[in-house]
Amino acid sequence: MSVAKKVKESHLYSKFNKINGSHPLKSVVPNGFIDYPARKRKGGKVKYFNYDLAKEMGLIPQSHDNELTPELEEKILDTFSIQIINEFDQLNNRTFSKEDMKEGQYMATRYLQLQHEDKKGRTSGDGRSIWNGQIKHKGMTWDISSCGTGATRLSPATSKYDKFFETGDPSISYGCGYAEVDEGLATSLMSKIFNANGMATERTLGIIEFKNNIAINIRAHNNLLRPSHFLLYLKQDDLESLQSIVDYYIDQEVSSGRWSECPKNHKKYDFFLDKVCHTFAKTVADFEDDYIFCWIDWDGDNILMDGGIIDYGSIRQFGAFHHEYRYDDVERFSTNILEQKSKAKYIIQSFIQSIEYIKTGTKQNLNSFNSHKVLDDFESHFEFQKNRNLLYKMGFTEKKIKQTLKRHEDKVTKLRKLFSYFEKVKSKKGVVKISDGVTCDAVFNMRTFLREMPQILISQKKSLSAEDFIELIKTHYAIEEDLELSSYRRQKIKNIQNSYKKLIKSIASLFQMNYEDLLLELSVRSHVINKTNRMTGDAATYVVEKLANKKLKEDEIFSLINDIVQSQNLIPGKKAYAPKKQVTKELSQIFDIITEFREGI
Repeated sequence: MSVAKKVKESHLYSKFNKINGSHPLKSVVPNGFIDYPARKRKGGKVKYFNYDLAKEMGLIPQSHDNELTPELEEKILDTFSIQIINEFDQLNNRTFSKEDMKEGQYMATRYLQLQHEDKKGRTSGDGRSIWNGQIKHKGMTWDISSCGTGATRLSPATSKYDKFFETGDPSISYGCGYAEVDEGLATSLMSKIFNANGMATERTLGIIEFKNNIAINIRAHNNLLRPSHFLLYLKQDDLESLQSIVDYYIDQEVSSGRWSECPKNHKKYDFFLDKVCHTFAKTVADFEDDYIFCWIDWDGDNILMDGGIIDYGSIRQFGAFHHEYRYDDVERFSTNILEQKSKAKYIIQSFIQSIEYIKTGTKQNLNSFNSHKVLDDFESHFEFQKNRNLLYKMGFTEKKIKQTLKRHEDKVTKLRKLFSYFEKVKSKKGVVKISDGVTCDAVFNMRTFLREMPQILISQKKSLSAEDFIELIKTHYAIEEDLELSSYRRQKIKNIQNSYKKLIKSIASLFQMNYEDLLLELSVRSHVINKTNRMTGDAATYVVEKLANKKLKEDEIFSLINDIVQSQNLIPGKKAYAPKKQVTKELSQIFDIITEFREGI
């Protein structure tokens, strides 16, 4: 390469140089992390790179082709292909060549984790991850972390066995410090789908692949702090650190423009509490209505402070409301999707306790906040969001939703209760074991009801018979006994259709629209929102097997993921998906997989 080209490439990717282990959080909570030296890890290659995200972060120019040039791959590997020098290395006096050592120190952050015996966060945190650093671009801040960079002392294995482990130790699974290619691809796929549909989530910047399916998975988000990063200081009675991290978070949100209306005096803490309350009320309502399982628990570990999804190892999106699914984490079962609300509310109660601690300097008992007004606020926001979500899934625009909730909230609530009855019906087969947990199959798919009902009312101008209604909404999991038409169920079928029609007629009248014109509008929008072939957790598992195929090149994986993401659009008005070229064999097989598992978990 010519000198001129080397200089040009060096400038082109110069933003990568700022990712060197430094992060402002280190000065905010000096006892909130463990710093590790790191060395270059050889033998890796870029399996996947998210060009769209890299451009958004300013790591590559907008004009950059979606192509992994040798220079770009070298820069990615030089920046992210690293392994920490951990306690095992240090105790065994391992030495590494000076040229292989990275200049910076990379932090593993401390936070609460349910699976640790110590419930105050003294042993828990990033067990196989480090934070690469923080960069800014066009007023946006990006935190970057990597999973699979080596075993830290904060892993459950070190805590459980009271010993330090060598990175890659085959005798221990969740504690060896490694990550895998397939989990990186699953995160890449699902996070890109969620992000494209407007959901808050961490995003995958890249995957570096090594032999034996081992990988470093690189993740980015505007702020990677979790509730568990805050609540460990509450549990430890560390007022100074608690206030410092809350102040830091507020400052980050204000400087980003997301909290521009935040007061500058002590009222900022009430503003913070109000924001977190509303965020989590909305998030758990959205999770219920989008059928997203995200194992929210008291520790606040598996979710970000803005309600964003993180750690996709146990994340699932259901095709129907399999509300009794529980993830099996070997030593415990997870919460189910309906229990996520109470766990989120407990997190909010812990934040109420935290803010009162900051404001008064005295830590009161958590139970003294059982009747706090912010918890009432949480409930009201949750209910509001549930009603809003139903109207949106029916196909109403934001303008119509806003006015309907002002004028006809009682009718929306009535329909929602009837809708929930059918949504929650579970198979008489009972609880069954599956590959990663237990579940009880959903009998009805209410997305079908929302998608098809407008067109049915347009074409036949009357309600469905009980038999036809059941035939419309039944899932392939339903057995004969699940579909029996008792007098009680017949009445429910009659009531939900009447309630649905009355609500639409009221909204048509409110906006001075013809009833059938409104039905037509709902039909078009609800077909997109309640897409038939939606990606489920089951489907993602098999799709990732295709993406992990050794024959696929990095650019082919990027292209396939983008095609899948576009096909999963749930936003009405967005340009409909159409492949730019002839559908490949791999993409056709992937679409078949999504169709096959569309009602799964």
